Amino acid sequence: MSTERNNNLKGGEFLIKEQTAQSTFIPEQVNEEQKMFRDMTRDFLEKEVTPLREKIDKQLENPDLVPELMHKIAELGILSAALPEEFGGMSVDFNTESVLSEELGKTQSFSVALAAHMGIGTLPILYYGTEEQKKKYLPGLGDGTIKASYCLTEPDSGSDALAAKSKAVLDGDEWVINGQKMWITNAGFADLFTVFAQVDGDKFTAFIIEKGTPGLSLGDEEVKLGIKGSSTRQVFLDNVRVPKSNLLGEIGKGHKIAFNVLNIGRYKLCAMVMGGSKKSIDIATNYANERKQFGVAISSFGAIQHKLAEMAIKTYATDSATYRVSGLITDKIAELVAEGKTKVEGKLIAAEEYSIECALLKILGSETLDYVVDEAVQIFGGTGYSEEYPVASMYRDARINRIFEGTNEINRMLAVGQLLKKAMKGEIDLMGPAMKIQEELMEIPDFGDDGDGSPLYEDKKAVRQAKKAILMAAGAAAQKYMMELEKQQEILMNLADMALDVFTAESTILRTEKLIEQQGEEATAGQIAMTKCYVNDAMERCYLSGKHAISAFAKDDMLVMMHMGIKRFTKYPLTDTIALRRKVAALLIAENKYCF
Repeated sequence: MSTERNNNLKGGEFLIKEQTAQSTFIPEQVNEEQKMFRDMTRDFLEKEVTPLREKIDKQLENPDLVPELMHKIAELGILSAALPEEFGGMSVDFNTESVLSEELGKTQSFSVALAAHMGIGTLPILYYGTEEQKKKYLPGLGDGTIKASYCLTEPDSGSDALAAKSKAVLDGDEWVINGQKMWITNAGFADLFTVFAQVDGDKFTAFIIEKGTPGLSLGDEEVKLGIKGSSTRQVFLDNVRVPKSNLLGEIGKGHKIAFNVLNIGRYKLCAMVMGGSKKSIDIATNYANERKQFGVAISSFGAIQHKLAEMAIKTYATDSATYRVSGLITDKIAELVAEGKTKVEGKLIAAEEYSIECALLKILGSETLDYVVDEAVQIFGGTGYSEEYPVASMYRDARINRIFEGTNEINRMLAVGQLLKKAMKGEIDLMGPAMKIQEELMEIPDFGDDGDGSPLYEDKKAVRQAKKAILMAAGAAAQKYMMELEKQQEILMNLADMALDVFTAESTILRTEKLIEQQGEEATAGQIAMTKCYVNDAMERCYLSGKHAISAFAKDDMLVMMHMGIKRFTKYPLTDTIALRRKVAALLIAENKYCF
């Protein structure tokens, strides 16, 4: 397996190439300007938004509150941060967007409204709008005078978005649009709707519709499990007439808009929910330190320490993977700009290049938050089940993240499907390494590796070997099923879980390795402990996922041989993870918050 590394690592190449710690962007590299932007945002949210959480969640009683807060935050330049300067924005780089997204993600329902507006509501026009459309709408989207929504989902087309039944017919100089959309975030106060409809029956196309257009109407606010403070309604289109100039992009190219905007959306969702995970740990740690049982703080109990540590470990790993991808996208944008692309074009291309990683991050972030808030409720005990305390709403609000921006099941299959598609196109060589690994299985393992003495040597070795397990299983499955592999969803999901564990484990190692180089082993003892715990558990999960995958298609001697390979490639030294987790918990308890 190649150890070649440059800043042009292609999407999906993490399986066959190794990235160096020096070239990996980590959260600790956030610069002073980004910190100032983060602190300004944090200060606003803590003073203006967090105290109003309960009022925000009672949006039927306070329907104007979220729009008013969006106007306020727009005054700080938050809504326009990523927009080009020519449209009133600040044109910040992608790493700054990541820092901003993480901070915004701590505000639960309010963050959903912001994400829908700044992401899927604004980006279609930024990426695919004509110059006239950009000039007309982007300044208002940036200063908050125009609020946006995105109308893709229909009653009969959720994950299968391209099966939409809404229709658009050209009548002279106008498009006549009919249909129904559902689960539309921000619909209750949106001034602008990006709507997808079929032209000529099967040409999936996007249109811009303004609030107040005759024939456009809304359903009642949905009564939801969580994110109660975000407006969610159905949108009805009854002979809605819009000018020809409101066509967004090209006829029949709506899928490009939908999917490419989702690449960015998936990444940003991960960054935002990671912020939510950190906030949950802060709250749970503080409660564990204050809550007394049997005469002592419950944070002194091993069972609670295990929970706090595992919450931190999963969050640290998610943090590491998120900023690693942020760095890759930032580097790719810079490379494309140097080649003559605009920054906007570069961002769109870069997000598409790393669509596999964005899909994996969406899964990782949403499932990490789910775990963290669930354990936060458990630490609070019966108190956590009361709406008087914040963890109850955090628990409910977290659940949606595994569903929107593409369900986690869809994203798992998408990630593996994209990997195989890149291999078929010759964009990355997966089959060559896969064939070599099958040959390696017939050889006697080399037991003569004593390591290099570095604290993460065994971890790096484990991840390197686990990549072989994925390539072996994926290569064999592709040979078995060929073009029919896409129908074997259970196998694809197992392969996706292996890829996710390996990518995240490697990201965690790279971050910690870089911190060791900068600060030394003693100062990074907590990060080393978290990394070893994560890699240990990731190897166990990879073994199980690999075993389930190969057992579905391999038989007899082939199954025995491949199972031996899976076991061999997912080995990790016996490790006292209890002691490591206690070390992590001690740091959290001492700082009374997430401190990594």
